[in-house]
Amino acid sequence: MDYPLLNLFWTMLWLFLWILWFFLLFKVITDIFRSHDLGGWGKAGWTIFVILLPYIGVLVYLIARGKSMGNRDRALAMEAESNFQDYIRKAAGTEGQDAGPRHVDELARLADLKNSGAISEDEFRAAKNKLLA
Repeated sequence: MDYPLLNLFWTMLWLFLWILWFFLLFKVITDIFRSHDLGGWGKAGWTIFVILLPYIGVLVYLIARGKSMGNRDRALAMEAESNFQDYIRKAAGTEGQDAGPRHVDELARLADLKNSGAISEDEFRAAKNKLLA
């Protein structure tokens, strides 16, 4: 009861900033080790600089290498998305089938025919079961 509400908000703000700082510190350290354009000595130097002088080290790192840090994150995200899309194509069975219609394309065509009213629901189910068998 002797801890005012404003002090509680102030404490929560400092706790949030402290957690944010550690997140930024770990993000910079992982970026140092993920960087392919730095050699071993460069990585060691940046790591020592960031650990011994954390506030100055992180700010200098963000100023000096912040743009390339964003580019590495973007490249990693695009690579993950590409791998995911390749997995979907492989799982759907559309990879490497140049001859004949693909199952996914054929199912889409059947769905379009059903939606336009050209075939009935029973005909759609029968054709779908034949295609997937």
